[in-house]
Amino acid sequence: MPSATLATGLKRNSIDRAESDVNIQKANSLSDSFEKASLHILQAPTLFQHKVTEFHDHDPSAPKLPADISNDVAAQVSFLRKLKFHYLEQNAKDKYIKTIVNDDAPIITVDDNEVLRRKNESKKARLKVAKDRLAEQHLDIKTIAPQVEKSYTKARDLVTEAQTLVQQILDTSLSLSRLRAAHPHPRVTISSANATLDAQTEIMASLDTQLSDINSQVEHVKLSVQESAREVERLRVDRSESEKEILRHKAEEEDGRVLGLYDWYTASLSLHRSLASLQAMQCVAENELELTYMMTPLSNPLSNLTVTITLLFLPNTQELAEVHLSGPDPVPNIDIQDVVGSHVQANDVPGLVRSLLARLRATL
Repeated sequence: MPSATLATGLKRNSIDRAESDVNIQKANSLSDSFEKASLHILQAPTLFQHKVTEFHDHDPSAPKLPADISNDVAAQVSFLRKLKFHYLEQNAKDKYIKTIVNDDAPIITVDDNEVLRRKNESKKARLKVAKDRLAEQHLDIKTIAPQVEKSYTKARDLVTEAQTLVQQILDTSLSLSRLRAAHPHPRVTISSANATLDAQTEIMASLDTQLSDINSQVEHVKLSVQESAREVERLRVDRSESEKEILRHKAEEEDGRVLGLYDWYTASLSLHRSLASLQAMQCVAENELELTYMMTPLSNPLSNLTVTITLLFLPNTQELAEVHLSGPDPVPNIDIQDVVGSHVQANDVPGLVRSLLARLRATL
């Protein structure tokens, strides 16, 4: 029995040793393949160094737009995030492989996990605070960036304009220098200056003499104007008196003639009314005229008949339109349409009145 147990133990030890050798070979092959593999984490240092070199190659004093700086920062942050992710991934793989391959692998207990959890929570809290601060900075940058860009554009335009103006000033100064060199000013000598001064003094003296003469002439003209104004006022008064006298004489001359004409016209009008038996004449409206006649019937000479002839004219014209007979006394039924129609067409008012009166007298 002991020999069998010993043989079984030796056999188990040989099996465990064979399995260990197989695992070691697998680990070695895995290590070799890991070293030969073209992993991103192996290329990351070179790529990171290349990015750092490019960043340092840029001239920090060179002017940049805020939008370009924001794009560069975003690209760098994205690159660092990818690099961090690859680093954490490869580090976890490395620790996992070492833990599997190592014979004396540390035992991970609940306390270790709790410690790691607390560390992770502390790191997450610090990371959250840093992210919040970074987000505030990004928000401030986004808020200020348009203003900075606007100010930068304005400053750049002003600088360009200033450079253009400076160049124009230099060109103008150079042109003036060339003109002065090509056309120098004549030098004024003392004798020429004295001669010019003497000539100007003589001109000023002659101008003073002319001014005094003109002032004396102005005073004389003022006196003449005043005398003329007084004479004009006197003549105006004389003219007014003369006009009043003329009007008075004309009124006296015309008074006798007007009275004679008035008497003659009044007598003629009275004679005409008595001959035509016209008692009254009234203009009722602008286009309506009433003629009242006193007629004596042949059958009864002691009685009188009052007849009113109403003449209606077209507005704003002198054309006869209608004729009506009326009166306080009864008017006999007389057909006057033929007389009215013919005279209205001819616009013969006097003939119409004569015909109507004749028709009335013949009827009465």
